[in-house]
Amino acid sequence: MARSPEASRRTFLGSAGAVGAGLFAASLLRAEDAPPLAPPDKQPPDLELPEPPKKTVGWAIVGLGKLAVEEVLPAFAHCKLSKPTALVSGHRDKAEQLARFYGINEKHIYDYDNYDQLADNPDVDVIYNILPNSMHAEYTIRGHQAGKHVLCEKPMAANVKECEQMIAAAKKFDRKLMVAYRLRYEPYNKKVIELCEQKHFGPIRSISASNCQVVQAPNIRLSKNLAGGPLGDIGIYCLNACRYVTGEEPIEVTAIEHWDKSDPRFREVPQSVAFTLKFPSGIIANCDCSFDATESRRYRVQCQEGYIELDPSFSYRGLRLFTSTGGKQTEHQLGQVNHFAAEMEHFSECIRSNKQPRTPGEEGLADMRVIAAIEEAARSGKTVKLHT
Repeated sequence: MARSPEASRRTFLGSAGAVGAGLFAASLLRAEDAPPLAPPDKQPPDLELPEPPKKTVGWAIVGLGKLAVEEVLPAFAHCKLSKPTALVSGHRDKAEQLARFYGINEKHIYDYDNYDQLADNPDVDVIYNILPNSMHAEYTIRGHQAGKHVLCEKPMAANVKECEQMIAAAKKFDRKLMVAYRLRYEPYNKKVIELCEQKHFGPIRSISASNCQVVQAPNIRLSKNLAGGPLGDIGIYCLNACRYVTGEEPIEVTAIEHWDKSDPRFREVPQSVAFTLKFPSGIIANCDCSFDATESRRYRVQCQEGYIELDPSFSYRGLRLFTSTGGKQTEHQLGQVNHFAAEMEHFSECIRSNKQPRTPGEEGLADMRVIAAIEEAARSGKTVKLHT
């Protein structure tokens, strides 16, 4: 018997309704069985919140000149372990302005008369000595006497004797002393050291290094009384690079310096200095530095099977590393870091973990001994041998 159109319509709707209800129920079942789309507390279950370091090391910045204001203080923004907590300056108004900007308590501003009162400030763990070279020894020693660790700018001091006194003070008061060789803490120079240690291009045969710039008066670098001069200020970069690239200490030096008597800037310090270092393995390094030449901050390590070159190598930023072998040159991209933040973080970690820094006072003393030999060689015109 044939169904009426109305009966067929009712049968279809009933079937469709049953199917729809079944699908709806199934969808409810699947939703109940499925994991939640959002966590109950609105936070992703794999979210890891950063934890603050156990202890932030407090830093007193001593000497608020160009380097401190333009490079060191801004570098704290890149630090996790280091924090500026005090300032020492002979210019109270400048110190107050910087203290407000960096959130430093104005009660923690000192001058050179009450410098020793840093001993009473528990918020200061370490002093960064950025004073003129002639003042490094006095304020480092007094800093150790105040119970503080010290990071001292290079050159470490005005002469060998002062370096030895600084090291002795650190030992006497059981404090750490580090010299601010910032290039030992950034990736490009560290990579060169690694390549040389591994003899990646064969043994080193020679090194050439140059660090030159134009210095205009007035500038503390042009003052003999403040232990200025191109050798200690920028030539030391060439010297230190030759030492850390070879891993050796020079055994003899020759040197020549030029004084431009017609230029009043160079009435107390040389205009330019060039020097040659000979190392025990036979490596020869030729270096030059100048306060009156267009900027050049580079060194090349000539190996038996290729060369390694950093140009620029001594600048605060923008370093570039090239290697060459078989006639093919390659540039290596390693990423840039803030040099001052890197060295301060290293020292803060050494203080927290009670470890020796990578560039202790002995490293600064080693450079100063070679500088003394270079100065003697320039005066005498003779080869000066160093004790090893």
